[in-house]
Amino acid sequence: MIANEQLRSTDILSREKILSDYRLACESRQVSLLGRRDVMGGRAKFGIFGDGKELAQLAAASAFDRGDFRSGYYRDQTFVAALGELRWSEFFAQLYAHTDLEAEPNTAGRSMNGHFATRWLDEKGLWRNQTELYNSVCDIAPTAGQIPRALGLAYASKLFRNNPGLSELTNFSRHGNEIVFATIGDASTSQGMFWEAMNAAGVLQVPLLMSVWDDGYGISVPVEYQTVKGSISKALAGFQRDGDDKGMEIFTVKGWDYAALLETYQQAAHICRTQHVPVLVHVQELTQPQGHSSSGSHERYKSKQRLTWEAEHDCNLVFRQWILENGYASSDELEGIESEAKQAAKQARVIAWNAFQASMKGDFDEVLDLLQQTARHNAKAAELMAIREELRKTFSPVRRDAVSAVRKALRLLRTDSGAGRQRLKAWLERSEVENDDRFSSYLYSQSPDSPMLVEGVPAQYSDDSPVLDGYLLLQHYFESLFTRDSRVVALGEDVGQIGDVNQGFAGLQEKFGEIRITDTGIRETTIIGQGIGMAMRGLRPIVEIQYFDYVYYTLATLTDDLATLQYRTKGGQKAPLIVRTRGHRLEGIWHSGSPMGTMLSSLRGLHILVPRNMTQATGFYNTLIKGDDPALLIESLNGYRLKETLPANLDEFCVPLGVPEILRAGSDVTVITYGSMCRIVLDAANQLAAMGINIEVIDVQTLLPFDVHQMIVESIKKTNRVLFADEDVPGGASAYMMQQVVEGQNAYRYLDSAPATLSAKAHRPSYGSDGDYFSKPNVDDVIETVYAIMSEAEPERFPAI
Repeated sequence: MIANEQLRSTDILSREKILSDYRLACESRQVSLLGRRDVMGGRAKFGIFGDGKELAQLAAASAFDRGDFRSGYYRDQTFVAALGELRWSEFFAQLYAHTDLEAEPNTAGRSMNGHFATRWLDEKGLWRNQTELYNSVCDIAPTAGQIPRALGLAYASKLFRNNPGLSELTNFSRHGNEIVFATIGDASTSQGMFWEAMNAAGVLQVPLLMSVWDDGYGISVPVEYQTVKGSISKALAGFQRDGDDKGMEIFTVKGWDYAALLETYQQAAHICRTQHVPVLVHVQELTQPQGHSSSGSHERYKSKQRLTWEAEHDCNLVFRQWILENGYASSDELEGIESEAKQAAKQARVIAWNAFQASMKGDFDEVLDLLQQTARHNAKAAELMAIREELRKTFSPVRRDAVSAVRKALRLLRTDSGAGRQRLKAWLERSEVENDDRFSSYLYSQSPDSPMLVEGVPAQYSDDSPVLDGYLLLQHYFESLFTRDSRVVALGEDVGQIGDVNQGFAGLQEKFGEIRITDTGIRETTIIGQGIGMAMRGLRPIVEIQYFDYVYYTLATLTDDLATLQYRTKGGQKAPLIVRTRGHRLEGIWHSGSPMGTMLSSLRGLHILVPRNMTQATGFYNTLIKGDDPALLIESLNGYRLKETLPANLDEFCVPLGVPEILRAGSDVTVITYGSMCRIVLDAANQLAAMGINIEVIDVQTLLPFDVHQMIVESIKKTNRVLFADEDVPGGASAYMMQQVVEGQNAYRYLDSAPATLSAKAHRPSYGSDGDYFSKPNVDDVIETVYAIMSEAEPERFPAI
């Protein structure tokens, strides 16, 4: 039954709680109103607010315990404030993009307002005790983007409850009793991420409490255009558990009914926490008094009748009437609370604005003073003073105004050698360092656990080291890893019973159990979400996307959520997820891709590792497990049956990130490549040697990071020629590598020939052996491309073929 007529009675109502909730609801409404005013008045760029949803969020917060998680919607300001995790001055500081963590501890001004984040990490980037915190995962704006990770956060509770090997991780769980409060706007439930996650939650039976804030619209589009039957709870009726059939509980409740909301959330949280059953709470008849955002008015698309209804059903107004009707307070008392709420909101706004302005005033005043000093006795005094005057008159100046003024002055003084120019230059250099920290730091971990700090440990071999297929080497490795580290979990399609499609996990589910090595449905987005959520809770998941081409299914979650997490919290949160996949050199349009350019453009914030064989892959896995950054590792699809020697130190062997390896020394041309192309280039190198051309072959090993010690340019200094070879489309990873080396390492200085790239054709690879040959670079292509470079340089020695 999709209803909650039979709710159990609760004893959570008291005059003190009721009036406290009313005060907070009033304060939250006031900051929404003032926030919109700030946007319209030019103090802030954009605003999106939680007005109209105050009561439902107060009720949800009342059922939230320490150690629980909120994976929410950017309108959850009342929810977070009710947990004591948001001061209204912090709300305004985020609206103004204040970059000081003390003023804006959620994102340090990096996200627009309504994006809240608990700082799980201390000042060193190490984990705090999550069980002592009211945990909010940093919100993201893409609709439904917060839902995949919510599944993983809830799944972690299941693992903590059912895997005794995790009992010592007491900073992350109290026996799996934590539940996850996910929140979403009703219109966003149309997104596939939501449906995929709800299906998976029902299958997995995890403690996910999903709240749908339903105000009847998705911006201007009404719910009847969004959802079948015009109701997400009706649409999901088939998910309702019944008898022995697993599923979820579904409740509906009105967003203006305070008492029913409290009872609903108490019951929903109890079921979720004690039984590990997912619950949907469909909160209906909410309003949005200021419309969708500060971008426009909802009067453009709502009828007069709807606007009248919304005014009458405003949850704060109905709450006020309920308090009076039930004698919890007098009208005078409520008016006093309302007046104090207005004052509290105004005071918070003043505090936040003054702090924001003060944070920049020092630089502003210093630049004005420097410009005035420099203008004295300078031939260009008039122009300098004009720059100063323009800066002085700037309305509500921000950091860019002072920086831009100094840069203009330095351009003006480009031929000046005086002390004033030097002072301006010194100020700009200091400012660049400070602003790099404010706006560009923490793309990757800066903690002592950063994988960039993991030193390389060479593979060691003995005379009797066995030679075996690559997939068997992986089996040895993963068996050892799962034995020594109880935090490690693997999941993905066909990972468990059959041991993955290429047998790297074969036999391991039987040994370690389904709780450690788990098959999933065909749902790549929430496979990634499961991994993100688990990694956020101290586990070390390895999630598998069966083929590299299928990463496209996951790209939104990877780029919007995982890749930006450290950055958008300025080092406050992390999720060291390892995404395992396989690619290159299979056959066919959807199973042989190498879309590295897409990954490089989209996944800054992840490490992208491209091992040439399974030995190198295990070395990277060891490095990543020791580190705390997320990564995408692409194994070579055609390498699983190739013979490799098993390292004697398989557990300790580490391949450092960002360090290429010279596979073959040479003097004529440097060839830069990775992955499966290494074997092709090495084959070509042998044939080129017979033609009198000696190439140096370098395997970059990792694309993000790329050659951190700039060793490639040292090779080019010797050969004076370079070819970048890979399997991506033209202008993809080969162009990226060229930019990194020719521009980033200034290798152009040492080139006697034009730098060249060799990539696949612009289309997806065609099927079959011929399809591979004519779609992707082959040995003949490498030979002839290198030969052409040498022919152009020494035509008499190497006549055109």
